[in-house]
This record gives sequence, C-alpha cells and structure tokens, in this order.
Amino acid sequence: MKTFSAKAEEIERKWHVIDAKGKILGEVAVAAARLLRGKHKAIFTPHCDTGDHVVVINCEKVVVSGKKEEQKIYTTFSGYVGGQKRESVRALRERRPELIVERAVKGMVPHNRLGAQIVSKLKVYAGTEHPHEAQDPKPFEI
Repeated sequence: MKTFSAKAEEIERKWHVIDAKGKILGEVAVAAARLLRGKHKAIFTPHCDTGDHVVVINCEKVVVSGKKEEQKIYTTFSGYVGGQKRESVRALRERRPELIVERAVKGMVPHNRLGAQIVSKLKVYAGTEHPHEAQDPKPFEI
C-alpha cells in the first residue's frame, strides 16, 4: 500500500464565510487557519496547499477577552533608528480593523513560502459586505 500525497493542481477548493461578530478573536483565527490549511479534509498533505478560500466579515466587531483591548500591543519595526511603532488593539481597531484578524491567522500558518501562499486565500472585511458573492461561499459556524 502506497502513501497518498495530494497534488496542488488536483485540489478542489471551496469558499467559506466566517461571521466574526461577537466571536472571540482566537476562535475565529483558529477556524480560519484550519480551513485555509486544509486540515479539515481527509486528503490533507503537510507540504502542499490543500485548503479552501476563507472570507471573514464583521471583523470590526470581533471580541478580545480580558484586558487585551488596552494591554495587548502590536509592534512593528522599520529597521531604522526610532522606527519602532507600538499600537494597542483599540487603536488598531479604529485605524484598520482587518489587520487584527489577518495578523492572528498569519501567526497560525507556517512561516515560509507555503504559509504566504495559504494566507493569500484569506479575505478579511470590516463590514458585512464582500465582493465574493459570485463564488457562492457557504457560511461556516464556529
């Protein structure tokens, strides 16, 4: 008996919509990462992108538990002297709420070229509207 290995061109990809309104950030990110990676499929292959496309809506209404709204800090560094920027969840939610979910999901996929390819199938929107109705995405409950 030979070991099955999925091939990227043979994968059938579906579209899923996750509504993040009132859901905890970590739960939304875990569900999205599992769908993007393809771990919910029987043909999952670690070295191949076997996942589906995921659309996350209402990410501006995602909930963080405890005091993370004020205490969790997102840090970026440009590489230049004085180029470190720090921002709380509340400030990031006001400026660009999509980044909260995008960064959480990106941290849950491999940190290599495969992970970059996987994250490209994630679409995140602050409101309820999204331009992917033609793909007929199915709602995914958390």
